[in-house]
Amino acid sequence: MLKKSVLVVLVLSVLLISLSANILPVSAQSRLLKEGMSGSDVTALQRDLNTLGYLNVNPTGYFGSLTKAAVIKLQGRYGIAQDGIAGPVTMSLINRLINEQASATRSGGGTILKEGMSGSAVTALQQDLKTLGYFHVNPTGYFGSLTKSAVIKLQADNGIAQDGIAGPVTMSVINRLLNGKSAASQITPATRSSSGSATKGNYLVSWFGGAENIFSIGSTAQVYDIWSGRTFNIKRTYGYNHADVETLTAEDTKILLQIYGGAWSWARRPVIVTVNGRKMAASMAGMPHAGVDSVAANAYIQSRSGGYGPGYNLDAVKGNNMDGVFDIHFLNSKTHGTNRVDTNHQNAVKTAAEWAEKNNF
Repeated sequence: MLKKSVLVVLVLSVLLISLSANILPVSAQSRLLKEGMSGSDVTALQRDLNTLGYLNVNPTGYFGSLTKAAVIKLQGRYGIAQDGIAGPVTMSLINRLINEQASATRSGGGTILKEGMSGSAVTALQQDLKTLGYFHVNPTGYFGSLTKSAVIKLQADNGIAQDGIAGPVTMSVINRLLNGKSAASQITPATRSSSGSATKGNYLVSWFGGAENIFSIGSTAQVYDIWSGRTFNIKRTYGYNHADVETLTAEDTKILLQIYGGAWSWARRPVIVTVNGRKMAASMAGMPHAGVDSVAANAYIQSRSGGYGPGYNLDAVKGNNMDGVFDIHFLNSKTHGTNRVDTNHQNAVKTAAEWAEKNNF
């Protein structure tokens, strides 16, 4: 009889443990999230990354390359292992940052402005930084590397945390330095427009005097092909009427070739080019030309890729399994051969801009 009682107690204990496991808080049961996974917990992670300004697309519930890149960027900024996996340490950091941001908003701190964001609040911040002598170009409404550097310098001069983020403490210092007359302090919740992505219209950047300077020769960028959802890296190495670019690595070349179905083509494709956080609508033609990877850059050769004859070797990035350069056009850019705006490229640029605005890229 005693043995049966002990057995009953053991069975009841197991049942209680099982039941308690099923009523634990979701956070205690959350799984480690990484590339290739999907589900509501991935959607929640993407929403948080969106809120914090690290992910600039709408949540999909699928942990793809963009989500992984966002996690790595956040991890790098806060000095934790950059593995692109949302494990306990990363999730704890995200929860803390979300809570801090919510607390700052509730206490009247307003929007926290950081790199990658845009809107009227960013414009006002840039006006204040310019008045104080930290920002030396006209306000654009986009929080890029120049704005971040200006914020860091102001923070250093005033003995506060140098994170390049214009949060409540930094905004308070700016307002004090301007004797309570900062432009940012005049932005009310009703007029504030600030987000983790470019505002409508900002994706269309004219090539001449605009994109040609943002994406200057020697600069690297990330290309997002909107039809395939694939991403690869490039470097602008030549070009004046438009950007002549090269893939950075053999893996980037492989991705580009896959985007074009395994065969190089002059077909125009709408893409988003990101340079130092600045996203611009563009059009690419995936036909490497005018160069040979195995020959020194700028050497005069008799035969070049893409059916180009004698001329200087336009191939500066070596070992990427690509011979020569391929074209990326922006708003109002022209071809080199005709010195005219190409209608097909411009249509693709506008398609890219419309897609980016619709998807809040």
